[in-house]
Amino acid sequence: MRPFLPLIRNPHILTVAGNYWPRAIDESRFPTRRALYATEPGTQVLVEENRPAGRVRGEALLMHGLEGSSQSGYMVSMAQRLAESGLAAHRMNMRSCGGSEHLTPTMYHSGLTVDMLALLRRFQAEGRGPLFLIGYSLGGNVVLKLAGELGQQARGLIGGVCAVSTPLDLRACVEEIGRRAHGLYERRFVRRLCARYRRKHVLDGARYPLDGLEQVRTIYEFDDRFTAPAFGFGDAANYYRTQSAIRFLPGIRVPALLIQAQDDPMIPFEIFNAQEVRSNPHLHLVAPQHGGHLGFLACEKPRFWADEVAGEWIVNRIRGTEEEQSGLVPRLEK
Repeated sequence: MRPFLPLIRNPHILTVAGNYWPRAIDESRFPTRRALYATEPGTQVLVEENRPAGRVRGEALLMHGLEGSSQSGYMVSMAQRLAESGLAAHRMNMRSCGGSEHLTPTMYHSGLTVDMLALLRRFQAEGRGPLFLIGYSLGGNVVLKLAGELGQQARGLIGGVCAVSTPLDLRACVEEIGRRAHGLYERRFVRRLCARYRRKHVLDGARYPLDGLEQVRTIYEFDDRFTAPAFGFGDAANYYRTQSAIRFLPGIRVPALLIQAQDDPMIPFEIFNAQEVRSNPHLHLVAPQHGGHLGFLACEKPRFWADEVAGEWIVNRIRGTEEEQSGLVPRLEK
């Protein structure tokens, strides 16, 4: 693994630059296919898929962050990296994201794992694999929570999990984003959350009343007034407590790679010093000093450092499995 040499050291500039840096998929080699998958009665999720020509060595399900989509830059460049390595990439949209509000009566929340689990089981039934999960920011919380929920059952279903810039403790991260110095981030998230809620209101005004929406100024207020009640959590405090991935990390029994910058302006790094992170031998933390939030732009090519680290980690895991199955890796006699 090559060390991260940042293009910029300022975490805020790096965060913004990483968000807007142009990224693309070579459609001539890896054309994008849009697919709809039913995950629950009345609910479909939109997935954009890119497959390499010829034999596919594995499949990866990618999950975006808060108010992102399958078109988010980090999703696009990771799909390109995976396809170049012979893997199929499935860029999932959370419910109502990526223009899919009409495909489900609900919105999404930070711990909604049922949709990804439905796809995993479907792909497994179709004989695909090995299957890997990659989550970014809020999507990282989803994939780690799912692996922890499954526990021992994840073995044979998931080859590995990778989480990048993950808010393991939702309340701590919402409070961090709510600091005055980080107002730019919060205003952007709140504006997008409210816009999505209004689109749901147009589709179902009775289920999504606008009462109080104009008064929302923070992520906490939005979750307390809308997200938590909609999913039966009661209030934001209980929502964050029950859906934070950190509670589920001790249950993870498959290899998990956590990529986390120490200067992430949205995520206090002390969360990653918690016993839940450090005590599970299945978790491997890569924590460069710089990187901001999803802003791992290297000063040299390849530019997208996190893509390289995650891609190399997945390929090495597949290669080890292939070598073991072919007999190239000797088994130790008992």
